[in-house]
Amino acid sequence: MGKMAGALALMIFWCIMAQAQEADALYLALKQKHEMPRYQVFELAFKGYKKLKATGKIKNQVLSIADFTLSANSKRLWVIDMAQQKVLFHSLVAHGRGSGQEFATHFSNENKSHQSSLGFYITGGLYEGVHGLSLYLYGLQKGLNDNALSRAIVMHGADYVSEDFIQKYGRLGRSYGCPAIPQELVKPMLDQLKNKSCLLLYNSSQEADIEQFIE
Repeated sequence: MGKMAGALALMIFWCIMAQAQEADALYLALKQKHEMPRYQVFELAFKGYKKLKATGKIKNQVLSIADFTLSANSKRLWVIDMAQQKVLFHSLVAHGRGSGQEFATHFSNENKSHQSSLGFYITGGLYEGVHGLSLYLYGLQKGLNDNALSRAIVMHGADYVSEDFIQKYGRLGRSYGCPAIPQELVKPMLDQLKNKSCLLLYNSSQEADIEQFIE
């Protein structure tokens, strides 16, 4: 029994090492051609993506990462084609008005909080809503973002997500909790994200909670 446990532990160790090497190689390849998120954030997103892919929960080989640790005035959303190994979009993205001004510092899974909910999501289908073409998001982490659907947390376009808005008001506009994107990217970006791709909304303040998904 002890030998079996030892062999299993060794197998798990080598699997972890192989996955880390794969993440390293992909990150370096992408960084040669594109501006990338910090490696710590990418590695976490990569591990979540691999877990979801291994369990058959995602079908679309696209990984999206929004780093809400960064200023809202910076491009902090990356959409990565994992099969083709290229960054499809690097864009502005809004956080919820209850989460903060230029920097997001508060996050919630509660209705009417108007705050962003961090963690891993699977994307759903497209629909026409009050904000036009929008993308369903399904939160995967209990207590962290699993109320996303009931809160109507979706990805949609907004006029306040633009360089012009930043120039006029000094910061990006804010949503009611949705990761809103520039209007001109709605159709091309949501077409890439729809139907079971992986999305990570990240902030370093809740990294430990987000990491529970991959443990």
